Amino acid sequence: MKCNLWQAVLLVLFFASPFLSMAQVEDVGLVKRTFNKFFSPQLTDTTRGSSFFILPALGYAQETGLEFGIASSYNFYMDRSDPNSRTSMITLMGTATTEKQKNIKLNTDIWTRDNQYHILSEVRYRDWPFNFYGIGNKTQHADEEWIGHRLFRARIDVERKIFPALYAGLNANFENFHFSSDDPNGIYQGGAFTGKSGGKHLILGTSVLFDNRNYTTYTTKGWYGRIKYGYAPNFFGNENFNGHQLETDFRHYRPINDQLAIAAQLDYRGTYGSDLPFYVYNELGGDNMMRGYYLGRYRDKNFVGAQVEARYRFHPRLGITAFAGSGSTFSNQNSVRLIPSYGAGLRYFFNLEHRTTIRFDYAIGEKRPGEQRQKGFYLSLSEAF
Repeated sequence: MKCNLWQAVLLVLFFASPFLSMAQVEDVGLVKRTFNKFFSPQLTDTTRGSSFFILPALGYAQETGLEFGIASSYNFYMDRSDPNSRTSMITLMGTATTEKQKNIKLNTDIWTRDNQYHILSEVRYRDWPFNFYGIGNKTQHADEEWIGHRLFRARIDVERKIFPALYAGLNANFENFHFSSDDPNGIYQGGAFTGKSGGKHLILGTSVLFDNRNYTTYTTKGWYGRIKYGYAPNFFGNENFNGHQLETDFRHYRPINDQLAIAAQLDYRGTYGSDLPFYVYNELGGDNMMRGYYLGRYRDKNFVGAQVEARYRFHPRLGITAFAGSGSTFSNQNSVRLIPSYGAGLRYFFNLEHRTTIRFDYAIGEKRPGEQRQKGFYLSLSEAF
């Protein structure tokens, strides 16, 4: 999420924590426990207990008015007695605006006892406009158009361990889109693509996962590879999505020493079928891959991207990162055009037991002729990858 959505008080956590951790705190019950929980450099809870964190959200944009809400994260172990049990996470984000837009998202990432099952889920309702620039990787910022957008999504992936570190499973994803445009002369209504009023689909698929990371939150060692395939049957007819999707995500983490690690990721997403609606095209940008670009600044049937990140944790509560990457959307009509993404960031570890972080990144992208350089600030819960 862009940082202008968050209250400035959150930034104090990044800059004040190393100094507060050395301050003298009066030994008075709740104050001391709160201080130790969020600022002490020592792991004060060795019971493998749960952790809950909540952040206020507050921002303003001309199109949406005043925005307010919360983002929260709950981290826990399904089996506290097993030292190999992985951290499970539930995150909830909800914001609204004075212009009556709403965005509510509930995500889970659950590891059951003995890490036997890995369960991912998402429930989301979004009534929020977005900026549309057209199809392809050479669209112009001057064509930007504000599009009304409503989305309901319900997704679940269930994977079972079949060998150590190797999982296989099934998944389902239902999505329902509605779009609106008030500009009859804009590129949205005038564009030659399908799905302008919206549509719905149910995608059924399977996935294979290899995962031997040392931690799933702030990873410094191991391999991660996931291949996911989905098919959308023609349940709903008309211009609704009927086709295939393929996603691959490969990562490697290598420690240099106790404080420094290098992380790398290679990502591909493809959508296949005839007369595909534009809303199932793959988007470039956002706060995970290709930071520095507005999500959807470029969109097409396929996306490929790679990034590398150096992670330096110089204090139990604080770390810094530097990252660089490149990627492109493409299709038969639009060839690959690799563009850069690079930047740096700060990390605040709000829970040492679960190694869970708040990240603050500044990223820079390309500068096209006649346009400002693309860039962005990001303030998010958990790592980019």
